[in-house]
Amino acid sequence: MSSPGTSMFTNFTKLCKGLALVLVVGHVVVHFLPATVPYLALIPARTIPFAWNLITSGYFELSVYGVVFSTVSLLFMGKFLEPVWGSKEFLKFIFVVNFLTYLCVFVTAIALYYITRLEIYLYMPFAGFRGVLAGLLVGIKQIIPDQEVLLLKIKAKWLPSIVLILSIASSFFTLDSAAYLPTLIFGTYMGWLYLRYLQKRPETKLRGDPSDDFSFSTFFPEFLRPIIDPIALIFHRMFCGRSNATSEDHGYSTSGAPLPGSDSAEASRRRERGARALEERLATERIRQSASP
Repeated sequence: MSSPGTSMFTNFTKLCKGLALVLVVGHVVVHFLPATVPYLALIPARTIPFAWNLITSGYFELSVYGVVFSTVSLLFMGKFLEPVWGSKEFLKFIFVVNFLTYLCVFVTAIALYYITRLEIYLYMPFAGFRGVLAGLLVGIKQIIPDQEVLLLKIKAKWLPSIVLILSIASSFFTLDSAAYLPTLIFGTYMGWLYLRYLQKRPETKLRGDPSDDFSFSTFFPEFLRPIIDPIALIFHRMFCGRSNATSEDHGYSTSGAPLPGSDSAEASRRRERGARALEERLATERIRQSASP
């Protein structure tokens, strides 16, 4: 007989189970064969010629706690996000965010070495799935921003910001923060960047989510947004100037203001799709529980 809530720990997608297996196997390999760490982890001084580190470093954890946390988090977040995005898009998101996160970590480590001349930035191993998990939290923020997380009673739109704040605060009291904090920061930003500008939307054949509800400033408290918005706009024009030139084709004007019923309607459809997927999953679990003897 299944107890209430048992199904919460089942019905994980095949893709997430496969990715979880990759994380577990990766940890087992580096645990029993420590000599493989320099070939799999991102060590900035050795990334050239070991450029594959930019990909492999994200798919294994150096500690038991890390692999348990990453595996459980992947299974639960993937259980919600994969049905909404589709398996192909979910896998693409993980690959792109992981690669861009560790690329940024590599560039940052090299820059810090030249600024400080401290070799620790060159030879510190960076590894782990935290960057992708941070990006997946941004996906949850996008799809169900006003949904309260069970037990925590916190709206989903604040989860990425809260995780970053807690991680930055804890970095002042832990010695290994330099090994995980950059991946969390860049993972969050790259997840938002991908969803904001790159993700394909099959229903409109366009890319990204230009809605105001998903702007960069929504990661910050409301009183800071008048300061953040002008700064974010500068970077938007620097890196995405071409998209503004053809913005009428994307449903919003060249001045950056949305045309009536464009981005807000798209954001509403995305939230409705996420809420509907969540309701269907909960309904399925309730039916399964009631049908159990």
